[in-house]
Amino acid sequence: MKLKVVLEVSEDGGFTAYVPSLPGCISEGNTKEEALVNIREAIELYLEPTEDDHIQGEKAEVLELAL
Repeated sequence: MKLKVVLEVSEDGGFTAYVPSLPGCISEGNTKEEALVNIREAIELYLEPTEDDHIQGEKAEVLELAL
């Protein structure tokens, strides 16, 4: 999977990284490299399934869509 990551210089120093396609997925680091390592971890946690993802009603149908 490839995701676009935006890397910006922070006003307080260091760098902020975020993923536009994953609302709220943001991280920072003192260097570009650190910010990229941190945003990778944030993406992995963001995409990790949670218990709520598995709640389904009796008549629920699970489908997959290719985009």
